[in-house]
Amino acid sequence: MLGAIEAGGTKFVLAVGSSPKEIRARHSIPTADPATTLAQAAAWLASQGTLTALGIGSFGPVELDPTSPRWGHITNTPKPGWRDCDIAGFFRERLGVPVGFDTDVNAAALAEYAAAQANGCRSLAYLTIGTGIGGGMVQDGKPVHGVGHPELGHIFPRRHPLDREFAGICPHHGDCLEGLASGPAIKARWGASLSELPDDHPAHAIIADYIAQACHTLFATNAVERVVIGGGVAKTPGLTERIAERARELGAGYLPGSARQTIQRPHHGDDAGITGALMLAMQAQAN
Repeated sequence: MLGAIEAGGTKFVLAVGSSPKEIRARHSIPTADPATTLAQAAAWLASQGTLTALGIGSFGPVELDPTSPRWGHITNTPKPGWRDCDIAGFFRERLGVPVGFDTDVNAAALAEYAAAQANGCRSLAYLTIGTGIGGGMVQDGKPVHGVGHPELGHIFPRRHPLDREFAGICPHHGDCLEGLASGPAIKARWGASLSELPDDHPAHAIIADYIAQACHTLFATNAVERVVIGGGVAKTPGLTERIAERARELGAGYLPGSARQTIQRPHHGDDAGITGALMLAMQAQAN
């Protein structure tokens, strides 16, 4: 039996299953302070029977260098109380099983990549547009890591001509992608979520433009074949289509392989992250 945690800033989604394709039980708990949240998660997982491995896809930033003594830690997150939390170490000690660990978006990217392989896809990026903006990439079945993990929410898009005055809400960078196009940024700017605004409201074109710039950046710098867009904001009707159209305009038919580069919604829907966490558990069990 494999265990999985999709550790988000708002809630922890927990699951157990015999494989990533067979989730037998799931549960969610609100993200409170670390001591409370981790203890509740461990208690539920332990109640499901004997686990052989656990996979965690976590909000970040996180330490992914396996040679670092801080591997498995949430690092300099702005979420109160969670900075320097040894989340992987806690569960490894409490449950006594091997733990696979990555970012929540890399976990989701792994799940979406596995589904896309049937169509011959070898490279994929996953963008989540919600309370924050994050991104993960998979190339030939492996998540892309460098000295850290990608932080695609903190690239700087060109400002839309109808959006010059808004300063952005990111506490670190102001008008980075997350500061301009996340759910809280949309609400701060227009007083409502994107899906609540009329179809002809300029916000739809502005947000689509910013996310399309991120997709174009992924296509141009990493040559990924597919960008999958998830998260609450991405559920806005018509947004994915607007993003794809704008990304095609930005690409101008220049990029090699552009005919094969696509933008779409998650194959796994809201289960992408927890499915990917089960895949991390399977990898930890194999190692």
